[in-house]
Amino acid sequence: MKHFVFFLVIGFTFYSFSQAVLTPELLWKLNRVSGGTVSPDGNYLLYSQRSFDMAANKGNTDLFVIDLKNNQSKQITATPFSEMEAQWGKNNTIWFASAEKNGLQIWKMKHDGSEKIQCSNFTDIEFEGFKLSPDESMVLTIEALKLKPTITDKYADLPKANARVEDDLMYRHWDHFDDYKRRHLFLHRINTNGTSEIIQALGTDILHGEMYDGIVPPFGGSDQFCFSNDSKKVLYTSKKLVGKEFAQSTNTAVYEYSIASKETVNLTEAYKGYDNNPAFSTSGELAWLSMARDGFEADKNDIILRNLTGIDKNLTKDLDLSVTDFAWHPSGKMIYFLAATKGTVHIFEMDVASGKIRQVTTGQHDYVSISLFGDKVYSGRQSMVAPTDLYAISIKKNKVEQLTEANASILKNLQLPKVEERWMETTDGKQMLVWMVFPPNFDPSKKYPTLLYCQGGPQSALSQFFSYRWNLALMASKGYIVVAPNRRGLPGFGQEWNDAISKDWGGQAMQDYLTAIDRASEEPYVDPSKLGAVGASYGGYSVYMLAGIHENRFKTFVSHCGLFNLESWYGTTEELFFANWDHGGPYWLEENKENYAKFSPHNYVANWNTPILVIHGGMDFRVPEGEGMQAFQAAQLKGIKSKYLYFPTESHWVQSPQNGLVWQREFFEWLDNDLKP
Repeated sequence: MKHFVFFLVIGFTFYSFSQAVLTPELLWKLNRVSGGTVSPDGNYLLYSQRSFDMAANKGNTDLFVIDLKNNQSKQITATPFSEMEAQWGKNNTIWFASAEKNGLQIWKMKHDGSEKIQCSNFTDIEFEGFKLSPDESMVLTIEALKLKPTITDKYADLPKANARVEDDLMYRHWDHFDDYKRRHLFLHRINTNGTSEIIQALGTDILHGEMYDGIVPPFGGSDQFCFSNDSKKVLYTSKKLVGKEFAQSTNTAVYEYSIASKETVNLTEAYKGYDNNPAFSTSGELAWLSMARDGFEADKNDIILRNLTGIDKNLTKDLDLSVTDFAWHPSGKMIYFLAATKGTVHIFEMDVASGKIRQVTTGQHDYVSISLFGDKVYSGRQSMVAPTDLYAISIKKNKVEQLTEANASILKNLQLPKVEERWMETTDGKQMLVWMVFPPNFDPSKKYPTLLYCQGGPQSALSQFFSYRWNLALMASKGYIVVAPNRRGLPGFGQEWNDAISKDWGGQAMQDYLTAIDRASEEPYVDPSKLGAVGASYGGYSVYMLAGIHENRFKTFVSHCGLFNLESWYGTTEELFFANWDHGGPYWLEENKENYAKFSPHNYVANWNTPILVIHGGMDFRVPEGEGMQAFQAAQLKGIKSKYLYFPTESHWVQSPQNGLVWQREFFEWLDNDLKP
């Protein structure tokens, strides 16, 4: 008896005059839309579009503006330099950063791209991001300061020495070694004379000389700081810890800096987990995102409100979903936010006074950004079969209008897969959402090779994402049915489901995977003799774990940046709070030994008997390359057909265009050889 039911099915018609399908080469030709912020008067929408030159092995980002009165889009920059940090100023001016002249500088122009002028003349500043003050009198910049000596600074007579001396942890982070610099925040006064010397140092820095960063590294940016409405204060997010303490804690805080007094106050000292993304309403109330538990990077993310009297309220305390982003409505009465829910990401509305919450958007897709004006929410939207475009959502009329078609010329000629939502009963009697992605022109009378897709994280939403590497539509377009289960640990199904993965990596989640592939294999169009399992990060760990327990279900495996030996991984990863929370702490503690032994894939290698492709990046410090090397070596020594695809300069991801194509070609060559002989 089958333990699933059919739900909503959306996709594309099976029949078309064109038989073209998505390929890796076409995937890299797609324009990547991001942003989508509405102008202060509500008449224009600003966004970015990134494209790639495969021959040059690089990408470029340009700025576009949509005239919302006639829905006309115009490209307003066209330089060989990427424009970044674009933001609205007064009178519909646009401020942005570009390296068009004399290194990275700040520029401004009119909304139509005219009257562009250079507004800074930085010469000795490593400037990495900025935000304009509401009164346009200042900018706040992220600047890198060298605060530690290198080995050649210490030994000036040895200029060709290549060595590092470390005396604490966090000497490398995610994809880079410590560069002996810290990212601090600086204020710069803006004059009004319009000359190229317009930016001048204010004379006051916020965190000068301190060994921690003024933003949360390595991915923190301008979303982590803001000005007060009167431009008199700066709020920023920082984790003022170093070394071992930094590695074992997620306790960031929101700090308030007074420009006049130069004093700094910790606004969230009572909060012990991640506190991020402060934002003021028009009336001056403060909201930010907050996680309650120190050390748990995937804890429930709530919106905390601090009213004008200084009283805090958790606005989403009773909502069993985790907020990923939010924005104030210009009225100051409503907050709109994004949250994963049942395999999708949607926009929610909250009445601040009453606390009433309602879901604004629906459908089988993800909304990825929020900008507001009047009755409209402007947002990027994507799905497993459609890259991001911008949409306008009428809040009252519940009407959705597409504003961009950045890839229409490519997509109109393609037969795209279809996606089905199914619910399956797990081994412990719960209901699990499983996405099924079917090839273009799917014929249910035929049998297809099938891939089990294992999501990473382990608490990253398996929603309607459109990836440029783990692209499920591309896998289906290559002739595979893809089975993608929302196994234990994935957000969008309540905090209990999300938390269940911690300290149980190889337990119920593995049973959820096997349930999904077993139920799918009962379908007449799935060839049970041609099954593969693929995944990255925790998904790569899942592949290694399944290789030892799958009891001959699968014919081939692909693991990218997977954790193979949990003990060696604990000794080489950097953000130890992650390992401490999900595995209980160090492997040498008596209370953790059983967990490490039971759930480390290397302890099951004796059962390995199936071909495996191992992929790893040399600059991956979250899951260091030794994990992939150990797995490949074990397979080789056991005489198992295996291959090691290694990218010396890539990290936990593959970001170079040509390396990306190598990844796709090797990935499908491996699968095709094993599942399509």
